[in-house]
Amino acid sequence: MVEGDVSLVQKMMSAVSGSVLTSLLVTPLDVVRVRLQSQGHTPSPSMSSPLRSLSTISITQFRDLPPNLGISACCREVFWVGNNAQYCVAGPTIAPTTPSGIACAVEETERRTFNSTWDGLRKIAQNEGPRTLWRGLSPTLLMAVPANVIYFAGYDWLRTAHNSPFRTIVSDAYIPLVAGASARILAAVAVSPVEMFRTRMQAAHHAETAAGHFRETMAGMREMVAAQGIPSLWRGLTLTLWRDVPFSAIYWWGYEGTRNAIIDMRGRSEAKHSGLEFRMGRGEERTRRRSRSRSREDRASTLVDSFVAGATSGAVAAFVTTPFDVGKTRQQIIKHAAESTTDQASSAMKGLRPEDRSMPRFLYHIFQEQGMSGLFRGWAARCLKVAPACAIMISTYEMGKKMANEMNERRDQRLHG
Repeated sequence: MVEGDVSLVQKMMSAVSGSVLTSLLVTPLDVVRVRLQSQGHTPSPSMSSPLRSLSTISITQFRDLPPNLGISACCREVFWVGNNAQYCVAGPTIAPTTPSGIACAVEETERRTFNSTWDGLRKIAQNEGPRTLWRGLSPTLLMAVPANVIYFAGYDWLRTAHNSPFRTIVSDAYIPLVAGASARILAAVAVSPVEMFRTRMQAAHHAETAAGHFRETMAGMREMVAAQGIPSLWRGLTLTLWRDVPFSAIYWWGYEGTRNAIIDMRGRSEAKHSGLEFRMGRGEERTRRRSRSRSREDRASTLVDSFVAGATSGAVAAFVTTPFDVGKTRQQIIKHAAESTTDQASSAMKGLRPEDRSMPRFLYHIFQEQGMSGLFRGWAARCLKVAPACAIMISTYEMGKKMANEMNERRDQRLHG
């Protein structure tokens, strides 16, 4: 298939179809990923007991607690910090050793804490309803559709167009890497505010209905913009770029390399079956041979090749860039002290907040606090989401382009027949 035979509009429609299908299938895994990455790390051993009285805890241990303590549903005297069950404080009317109080705390801790991807899927479905797994689908679609249109159409143009600026300065082997990274920068800048809204909506715990989650997230966004201005909508963009730019570079380089390897394997097999000698070729000759092979593929081969290559390269890229995804998620869902404190107190606390540090220092803080497991928290959910998402998205996109190309060829035949 010759890329020039497929119009920009047809590529955009292919990207839209892939975006809708991918979002429907992988949003539950994205919800669990956000919850896993945003839930607090395990407290120190001295705080490992599920219930402690105020008299046994030093007041300095509560210095950095957020002002909006939540009250658990099963026990009004048990207070939870940040809805993540990091601390449980029993009031004077309930003794720490009361079995009912301890059972209440343990039950609430288990309900709110996710230990794995599948544990998160199960607990969210049981405790919050299956529909919660698709929370944020609307902003996900609102973000994914324009992002993927910019991303995929932009990548195709940068990689294959004769007037692409990379055609003369980058070798063919590295054009996928550079074109993928460049296209991702454009897409990330365009949809960063929508992604922040989606992330905060998926991490919300307080409201009982979807409309309530939407209103709660919108209220939080309005307060943030009022306090810090419109540029705050792009908070986390640097971390997003640190995650998405290397991801896209690794993904497209791996995808094109894997597809070329599959094409070469099929070519060797066909040559051996026909009793012919297989010629790998060099430079332009090899590029033209692979392009001809792609154009002659049937739909089944295109679907399988793109699906396998997308899943493989997507999983590798997702794992490598997980630390940046953790940092981005934690920075975007942080509750600002300015929402509940005076400006003076907020300024005093701001210097204590790790999320305000630069990206390398923040990730180093996570490493010091939680080790490598903290940096790679949610990696399984991320890979389980990204690998099939990449496979579905790229195979749908490639199939859409192939069908569009076949339709264009039939139309040309009718016009000139």
